[in-house]
Amino acid sequence: MSLHPSLQSYADAWTHSVEAISELVTPLVEGEWNRATPCPGWSVRDIVSHVIGNDCEMLGDPRPIHTLPRDLYHVQTEAQRYQEVQVDVRRHHTAPEMVSELEYTVIRRARQLRNESRDPGATVRGPRGVEETLEHSMRRRAFDIWVHEQDLRWALGRPGNLDSPGAYVTRDMLLEALPKTVAKDAGAPPNCAVVFDVHGPVEFLRTVRVDADGRGTVDGAPSLGPAATLALDWETYVRLACGRVTPDQVADRVKTEGDTDLAAAILASLRVTP
Repeated sequence: MSLHPSLQSYADAWTHSVEAISELVTPLVEGEWNRATPCPGWSVRDIVSHVIGNDCEMLGDPRPIHTLPRDLYHVQTEAQRYQEVQVDVRRHHTAPEMVSELEYTVIRRARQLRNESRDPGATVRGPRGVEETLEHSMRRRAFDIWVHEQDLRWALGRPGNLDSPGAYVTRDMLLEALPKTVAKDAGAPPNCAVVFDVHGPVEFLRTVRVDADGRGTVDGAPSLGPAATLALDWETYVRLACGRVTPDQVADRVKTEGDTDLAAAILASLRVTP
């Protein structure tokens, strides 16, 4: 293998999720491709289009020349408009066309990964023309595709893979966002600690500590007197952090202790995806 060892886990996570997506959608009849998903405005077809489009861009394919309709209520930002082009251009594709393009894109992308010999720190062109490292690009791709695999599973009533390789990439990326979520977005007071107790297929206990200057850090050491503790299952944590549900929708699945106002502010700020 020519792929750098530090990138292998991201390639494995992508492969596992994209193969799961292919298995999920290949047997679907035409009407099932129109099922709504947790992503506002996106159907099963739309998510698969997004997966195809993102990997085509990772391959360096030119973006489609396509004008978006004006009545897409869920498209509000430039980032959303950018993503929507790859989705809308495929909205009238049939089920066989979608499956065929997905399979072909997966074959091409897998070949690219097998032949990838660049250093993890090499600069590559990311979404919207933003330059980023190869490692960051592959990590973000593994995160994105696992979350969309879960979107499809929720839409199709086929739960699973909550502890697959992509789940652990997702866990690590979400944990990195916690200090900012607690200290800045939720406005936790200086010199306090907040504990996250997540159980289920992926488990972790983490403490976010806010120092005297209001800066947050996260570690695995327990806190004897946290300002707030939030206990919830892994699936609920993912859905909140990825903006698939609101705190009110999953209130019965979240247990909080301590400062209830702070806990509510943290839950309201937990979303990290655009």
